[in-house]
Amino acid sequence: MALIERAIREKIVLVGVSIPPETMEETEASVDELALLVDTAGADEVARVFQRRQAPDPPTYVGKGKAEELREIAVTTDCDTVVFDNELTPAQQFNLEKLLGRTAIDRTAVILDIFAQNAHSQEGKAQVELAQLRYRLPRLRGRGRALSQQAGGMSAGAGGARIGTRGPGETQLETDRRRIVRRLHKLEAELRQIAKHRQTQRKAQRRGQLPRLAIVGYTNAGKSTLLNRLTDAEVLVEDRLFATLDATTRRLSLPGGEAVLVTDTVGFIRKLPHQLVEAFRSTLDVAVDADLLVHVVDASAPDPAGNIRAVREVLAEIGADGVPELLAFNKCDLAPGSAKRLADVWEGSVALSAVTGEGIDDLLRTIGGRLRALMTVVEMVIPFDRGDVLAAAHRAGEVLRESAGETGMHVRGRFDDATLNRFREFVVP
Repeated sequence: MALIERAIREKIVLVGVSIPPETMEETEASVDELALLVDTAGADEVARVFQRRQAPDPPTYVGKGKAEELREIAVTTDCDTVVFDNELTPAQQFNLEKLLGRTAIDRTAVILDIFAQNAHSQEGKAQVELAQLRYRLPRLRGRGRALSQQAGGMSAGAGGARIGTRGPGETQLETDRRRIVRRLHKLEAELRQIAKHRQTQRKAQRRGQLPRLAIVGYTNAGKSTLLNRLTDAEVLVEDRLFATLDATTRRLSLPGGEAVLVTDTVGFIRKLPHQLVEAFRSTLDVAVDADLLVHVVDASAPDPAGNIRAVREVLAEIGADGVPELLAFNKCDLAPGSAKRLADVWEGSVALSAVTGEGIDDLLRTIGGRLRALMTVVEMVIPFDRGDVLAAAHRAGEVLRESAGETGMHVRGRFDDATLNRFREFVVP
């Protein structure tokens, strides 16, 4: 049973440390988001603490004096766990738990916990478990017994759970390090097989030459709602962070009659754990292979520009920063002024509401125009006895005009570079 379903919710103290170049305002905004993550995980914030430092304190991140202050706050609030917005080393986590007398975890552990709640497919569960084990393995050294006891208490029922300890990987914490490493290798092998299967699927789709769109964006920006609006995909939609972890692909017909494949992807977030990016790489490769990214942005969010930067950082990390991008400012039904202002500022973008359908026609026209702009218009002469080539040209691109000539069919059409290579001998200079 997930922690969020418990009658008694865990009490959490949040800690944010501002270290240059991050400003205190940016730290506060990040802790606001951490509070949302904690709520999504099924716990309640009871206090938050901020600190400015030039560099992390190696033993405790915050320094001994601040750690003792945190201990007093933890005792006063009777909290269960102290959650740091900054990533802790295993040694810092261990030292803090000794000083505080209670569990100390970081933002990464909270995000992994939420992913553990929301993973439903076999691939999603394997990806989350892999990320959890990669995160927890270094934290077993010298403290495996304590973690095993903690995980064992959790597995007995949701009532004893702590944020960051649930999910497919917990039972492995009751075993020794060697078995965890074996489990890691097994999961990596499984995911490699899934990645190979995905690659085969993508090659088959490429043979059909349908352009591919990937819907990307910050978590809870409305990506699944947009996919449902465009394709009647019936993907689960919830107003909570990371509700969608499993990629869904559907066929979409554009106003000009062109068919495209459109895929929803897992949401991104600031400080997205590296373990998750690596574990979900096979899922995220759909963005790398896309012809166009539809980057959905929540126009009602406090910092849309910051969300755009966070998404682009992850796209760069997976090698998708070179893929053409179309910004779609969503939720204009909730923030019409903001959506229009943002669409005016970001040239070539569109404003829409995936819930009401406002702006969807404009989005589809823009997608069609952007995809056509990525293609080259050429003239070809295809011999009359090469009907197979003519049929392939119709399948592979957009034939604008065709007529019979003296030596064959004269065809004018739009084709991408990969397709043009197949027809190079028939292209008229």
